[in-house]
Amino acid sequence: MSGIDHVAIAVHDIDQAISWYQSVLGFDLKVHKVTEGQDSSMVSAVMQSGTATIVLVQGLSPDSQVSKFINQFGPGMHHIAFSVSNLDAIVEAVSREGALDTPVVGEHGSRQVFLRCDEVSGIRVELIESGNGSYSDTNMSLLYRSLEKNDLY
Repeated sequence: MSGIDHVAIAVHDIDQAISWYQSVLGFDLKVHKVTEGQDSSMVSAVMQSGTATIVLVQGLSPDSQVSKFINQFGPGMHHIAFSVSNLDAIVEAVSREGALDTPVVGEHGSRQVFLRCDEVSGIRVELIESGNGSYSDTNMSLLYRSLEKNDLY
């Protein structure tokens, strides 16, 4: 692991959350978008302050994975994403432990995967290998659809 890429936070009202992170903590809104799944969707807001990046997520229907997460656990940290330099090696190791929840997806040099929630801490982990690529909306949509297909949140 080479660092934290971002922390995702599930919220009831993304507009209120954006306002709070901007006015209270001085974060800047970098991206605001909708990610579509097969049967549901979510809205997200990438917020940045210095080297800190958070991604606020809100489900757009009761069937959304984010809405199910909030119903089960309440609003709060949805997952933590770590930057990695050799995703293949880490995936091989976590596969032996049965810890993968999604396939590795990748486009434009960036590859990502979600691991199962850690039973001890309750935290889901995402691994991101940026390479020379950039963030991809397609990657996020594919990951969201994989979680949705398996009813994981």
